[in-house]
Amino acid sequence: MPELPEMEAWRRQLNDPVSAFPIEKAGPAHVATLKTFDPPLATLEARRLAGAERRAKRLLFPTEDGELVVLVHLMTAGRLRYLLAGEKGPKVPAFQLVFEGGARLVLTEAGSKKRAGVWLLTPEQAEAELAHLGPEAPGLGAERLAEICASQSRRLHSLLRDQRQIAGIGRAWANEILHHAKLSPYALAPELSREEVQRLAASIDSELSRGLELRERGAKDPKTYRVHNKLGEPCYRCGTPLAQVDFEEHTIYYCPQCQTGGRVLKDRRLSRLLR
Repeated sequence: MPELPEMEAWRRQLNDPVSAFPIEKAGPAHVATLKTFDPPLATLEARRLAGAERRAKRLLFPTEDGELVVLVHLMTAGRLRYLLAGEKGPKVPAFQLVFEGGARLVLTEAGSKKRAGVWLLTPEQAEAELAHLGPEAPGLGAERLAEICASQSRRLHSLLRDQRQIAGIGRAWANEILHHAKLSPYALAPELSREEVQRLAASIDSELSRGLELRERGAKDPKTYRVHNKLGEPCYRCGTPLAQVDFEEHTIYYCPQCQTGGRVLKDRRLSRLLR
């Protein structure tokens, strides 16, 4: 799933192009992708977008007149592309906006499950739709992070992925951040020392910044991630083979030496979890 570095890189890439020309045609949209029906998509036609904004892992495209907002949540497999006039794209996109002159903003989604969503909302409705999200991860700071950790009796990997507590981090960057901070993914948030909280806050900032810089340069996953999806590869810090713990919906990657003091975290499906 695209996370904050990926979404922010897309936002920066799309901001100027989507605001260059008015919308000529809004749609088509897959019935499972478009989550709203009033106002209809056609209401966007002849309007100009003000640019691209981001909140957590969602992109927002407000209209220049301030009356409407296109909200996009890509989920796991959704992808957004800005296609120049005449540039080939999918025959049946999940959603698209066609601009005057022929350029297009196209949403595609791999696989049969259509989980990505597009909402056409008023600014007030968009604000309500995003109201459940916690503070943005970058710049959170040790003091605010300490408050969140103290209030949540959760394991760190789970807490970092909870958008209601900290917005923008998903499975991949939780792995990267915790490895950089030398913290176990199973460490309990309220039990972190002051120094560990400071280290975690610094790692959130540095890893998300590193990810954004790489994504803006066009780096793919293998060049961007140093821990995520790297099972068996040597830890870049100590050389220990990286390990994993599988869950039904996600996989945790970690270094047994740097993060858990040499202890291997057991797969829930095979044995009891170790901290």
